[in-house]
Amino acid sequence: MDTSAIADLVTDLLVRYSFQVLAALAIFVAGLLVARWVGGAVARSLRKTQLELHLQRLLVRAAKLLVVLFTIVLALDKFGVQVTALVAGISVAGLAGGLALQGVLANLAAGVSIMFSRYFRIGDYIEIGSVKGQVTSIDLSMTVLRTLEDARVIVPNRRIVGEVIYNYSAERRVTLHVEVGYNEDLDRAMAAVRAVLAENSRVLKNPPPEVGIVNLTDTGVQIVLRPWCKAEDFWLVQYELYRAVLERFRQEKIETSVPTREVRLINQ
Repeated sequence: MDTSAIADLVTDLLVRYSFQVLAALAIFVAGLLVARWVGGAVARSLRKTQLELHLQRLLVRAAKLLVVLFTIVLALDKFGVQVTALVAGISVAGLAGGLALQGVLANLAAGVSIMFSRYFRIGDYIEIGSVKGQVTSIDLSMTVLRTLEDARVIVPNRRIVGEVIYNYSAERRVTLHVEVGYNEDLDRAMAAVRAVLAENSRVLKNPPPEVGIVNLTDTGVQIVLRPWCKAEDFWLVQYELYRAVLERFRQEKIETSVPTREVRLINQ
């Protein structure tokens, strides 16, 4: 084929399909703009609701995707593509792909279930099997937890659905025990403990902390402290309160209990 024949063929194709190509591009660009507008409109309307942030993002993405898919179908129709046959082919390909990607699809289905069922929210402290941590993100395929050791744990969503989930929410209760001798003034000791709790900025004021006597041991009176704190402060609160209570007892000359043993010599 000589150069002139190729040039004629190219010219014929441009004349024959240029309008279809331009129309398809125009439809596609317009569809993207419409998808962006629809996503913004849906996002603004969802902000007025009580839906979780990750669920709002999912619905916005779904709205944009529907508009884009409809735009692609319209653009292909300009090229004379049979939409019915295309949909049938996509269905067959989707079935084959679904069989090959069962794990991925299971994660996606589980992600949708988690978002709509609201088992937990971002910021909650949860326990799933042997994994514990604060929820930092919820996606369609996975949920990310941050442990108290500041490690990121990525849990596939299909591992969550069907499991027993302990949700401690965004707050946790700390339980501490201190012991004073039987000869100490209990009112003064408990007042010192309450003062320590009131001075710690990590201890939540609402719900209020509880202080009480829980046990009488062989060596002294056991006082329990049960303050509330944010989940990420769980260990720090324990470290700080034990140290602060010890220092306050030393300042106020309150003696903690010390194990003692009485030894009696028979026939002496």
